Amino acid sequence: MKELVHDAARRARVAAATLALTTRAIKDSALQAMADALEAGSAEILAANAIDVDRACGDGTSEDVIDRLSLDEQRIRACADGLRDIAALPDPVGEVVRGSTLPNGLQLQQIRVPMGVIGMIYEGRPNVTADAAAICLKAGSAVLLRGSSSASASNTAIIDIMRAALAESGLPKDAIQQIPADDRSSATHLMQARGLVDLVIPRGGAGLIKAVVEESTVPVIETGVGNCHVYVDADADLDMALAIVLNAKTHRTSVCNAAESLLVHKSVADSFVPRVVTALQDLGVTVHGDPAFCAVNADVTPATEQDHAAEYLSLDISARVVESIDEAIAHIRTYSSGHTEAIVTSSLAASTRFTTGVDSAAVMINASTRFTDGGELGFGAEIGISTQKLHARGPMGLTEMTTTTYVVTGDGHTR
Repeated sequence: MKELVHDAARRARVAAATLALTTRAIKDSALQAMADALEAGSAEILAANAIDVDRACGDGTSEDVIDRLSLDEQRIRACADGLRDIAALPDPVGEVVRGSTLPNGLQLQQIRVPMGVIGMIYEGRPNVTADAAAICLKAGSAVLLRGSSSASASNTAIIDIMRAALAESGLPKDAIQQIPADDRSSATHLMQARGLVDLVIPRGGAGLIKAVVEESTVPVIETGVGNCHVYVDADADLDMALAIVLNAKTHRTSVCNAAESLLVHKSVADSFVPRVVTALQDLGVTVHGDPAFCAVNADVTPATEQDHAAEYLSLDISARVVESIDEAIAHIRTYSSGHTEAIVTSSLAASTRFTTGVDSAAVMINASTRFTDGGELGFGAEIGISTQKLHARGPMGLTEMTTTTYVVTGDGHTR
């Protein structure tokens, strides 16, 4: 298995050298061809996806995980549209980040260049396969895709279709390769292929991310789990707050930007807590609350320490009344995964205090946590949400998949 993975990485390095010299027009044409091919091959993809979904159902997989795994015509169209959106975005490669003329006459430019070979290790969600391949291609890098065995049939169908479209566009099909998921050691060999792979990005649950961060010898951008909070401030519009909480929690529960925790300022708790509990329960949400929430009705479950730290990915939410905005911030800094926090308030002072006090990749003011998404923020499809602080933080689009080179131009300068 090690040689199989390393051989794929070597082929990817050859493909990456070609991509580094490829113009935007050619890359965009390939992306359009890949998008058209995905739609044209939807029947093949859906047939493969049905195999994965049937197997998952037979294994007793939860409904939320099956939702992440499942594809339909609409989701395939969304994947294809994501590729077209990426094609329409500016090419980051060649962008001058900064430049100057030094006192000695040397001309200095810092220029964006491709990362090289990127390894993706991810779970479920076969749409990630298309998104990651497209983003890496547009950013001039080859990608090695190691999905989960649960989505192996779906991923194989998607990758085969995209590779064929690449070849027809005149680009090396080895710019997109699949690493086998039926052998767990393949992930280890990918993340320890230092010198062949330039960057590894894990995307999935806490266990996967922890394993990659701790075991990889290749540099890692850590994408994090999403224990996202909504804080309803003393100066909140409570109708707005209710709409935001319901959207953040129930719009789609199986994604990392869904709200998992609710905090309510004590001054609005008497009026807001009964309303939000009833509304959440009407939508099937189990509220895990503190005594103030438990007092609403017997269907509220007492919250534990584990509840406050949980990424449920289900119709569950932890809830607590806080004495002040500072207590809300302290709670978030204790339990948050550093993904997304939201405040509902009409107070500029409160929103400023909140945005500077929490320490997360994204902060929403009077908006749902569900907007932490590359497409929603205008980046096109994203490769993940980074919760670390080095190189990339928040939704990772094209720019985050590049590095930089300093180009220094002289006129016979010597030192």
